Amino acid sequence: MAGLNVSLSFFFATCALCQAARRASRALLSAGAYASFAREVAAAAQLAACCLEMQVLMEIGPWAGGFGPDLLLTLVFLLFLVHGATFDGASANPSVALQDFLMAEASLSSTLLKLAAQGLGMQAAHALARRCWAWELSELHLVQSLMAAHCSSALRTSVPQGTLVEGTCAFFFHLALLRLPHSAPVYRVPTLALLVTVMTYVAGPYTSAFFNPALATCVTFRCSGHSWLEYAQVYWLGPLAGMVLAVLLHEGCLPRLFQRNLLYRQKSKFRTPKGKLAPGSEDAGPGGRVP
Repeated sequence: MAGLNVSLSFFFATCALCQAARRASRALLSAGAYASFAREVAAAAQLAACCLEMQVLMEIGPWAGGFGPDLLLTLVFLLFLVHGATFDGASANPSVALQDFLMAEASLSSTLLKLAAQGLGMQAAHALARRCWAWELSELHLVQSLMAAHCSSALRTSVPQGTLVEGTCAFFFHLALLRLPHSAPVYRVPTLALLVTVMTYVAGPYTSAFFNPALATCVTFRCSGHSWLEYAQVYWLGPLAGMVLAVLLHEGCLPRLFQRNLLYRQKSKFRTPKGKLAPGSEDAGPGGRVP
């Protein structure tokens, strides 16, 4: 249990540090700089650091700490509850940023700034996690520190099947985002956290269920077993394709590219009244006069 306590402390310290960074940047920066950059950096760092530590628990915990899948999935659910409550509108996911762009809800410059911020936050989280593992505060961290240079790939299936799995997970995740944009946080956050937990349980053994290109790049692209091109096909192409399909299914079009609805027939707002013609009206001429 000592290893679990160290990991829980790591989660708490990471979330507290990122929350402090959000509050400081909100007070010091303009609203636009905070929304497009600072909060995305903080959210990406929080998500990646917690994911890296969670990966340690999932890969080493079962045989080094005796952690069962029920405990690990409960931690995933609780972590995404915390993420949803503290991200302050940030996505920490390039697919979500590109979704907003395709929905014509964000400009190109804002989207590019978010993508850069997410990459920066992920890299900062990777450096932070490696530093904490080097301190060897628990047996899990000791083992992870020894294995860090020879990490195993998160892709444990063929490339086509992995692409399909990641694309399917992204499709359902983005469809849920599109269906719950204005729901109260008390309903939206637990729903998304439960969805992520279910997909982690179902798809985790195959691809680790990232459906987040930046997160996958941070966690597994350095690991041996597959080439960068194969990783990109699974963890970039798959989620982006799933996102585009979700937008098409929900909207019937890609608003940024074209407005024509390709899937759904739009009904006219005005209905022509239907009724029987009065007797003799067939023979009525202009003005209602019978010739």
